[in-house]
Amino acid sequence: MHTFKIWLRTARIRTLPLSIAGILAGTAIARADGYRDTLLFLLTLGTTLAYQITSNFANDYGDGVKGTDNETRVGPVRTLQSGALTRAQLKRGILFAAGLSALLTLATLYRAFGLERIGYLGLFLLLGALAIWAAIRYTVGDSAYGYRGLGDLFVFLFFGLVSVQGAQFLYSLQISGDAWLPAVSIGALSTAVLNLNNLRDRESDQASGKRTLVVLLGFENGRRYHYALCAMAFLGMCTFVYLKGITSLYTLSLLPFAIIFRHLARIARIHQPADLDPELKKVALSTFFIGLLLYIASHNFL
Repeated sequence: MHTFKIWLRTARIRTLPLSIAGILAGTAIARADGYRDTLLFLLTLGTTLAYQITSNFANDYGDGVKGTDNETRVGPVRTLQSGALTRAQLKRGILFAAGLSALLTLATLYRAFGLERIGYLGLFLLLGALAIWAAIRYTVGDSAYGYRGLGDLFVFLFFGLVSVQGAQFLYSLQISGDAWLPAVSIGALSTAVLNLNNLRDRESDQASGKRTLVVLLGFENGRRYHYALCAMAFLGMCTFVYLKGITSLYTLSLLPFAIIFRHLARIARIHQPADLDPELKKVALSTFFIGLLLYIASHNFL
């Protein structure tokens, strides 16, 4: 396989739309309040994508080294597992992606804060460093938090609260009350995607010692947890739309839940882990479209 295609596969393109849902939502909140900066928007998107690619490279490496990715795994074959990349090659890829993430973080924060707001600059540099650390330490290292049932918490925080509130703060320089509900909803749906992944891989994860939340809860409780996450997301967005006015364009952001409800009906009938794999993209793309529709709706208020 061509080298570029191998790296593209390792970047897991289908996961990338999910990673920018929070940025779109946070930008929508700021834009509705009168803030706009196209360059900052593009830099923020680029930074978030770099974080996600770093995480995907590190996940491939960490699970491959630990033997979690093996012939019993249900999902797509990973590059280290298949031998398409060596450990050394993938480690260099992680370092490159992490370095690019750091550079884009610096550019984004300079655009947002300049050198005058040193306190904000320092705080967001710390958040950026934590994001890069979280991207790598999910599966890499002896104390990888993804092997201790903490992956869900980190996804909820970084894909939801930090992503949405952090994005809008870059524009407005203040915490927005309007951003909390979309942040919780997108965080819950992002966690639901991870939960689906862990439901699919439960048996192989358990056999290899990867103690995800699904391994700790069991398959049926993991399924109930999935319903709860989706319900939390729906209630959060319904409340947000109600507060904004049900006749506003923000109501459009509820449309992707039609796909999510059909997805939940499908989940109730699934008993084979392999059948869960197509469901991941349904939730991931629905989450992306919620963020995108919020962004589109925000243009009506300027």
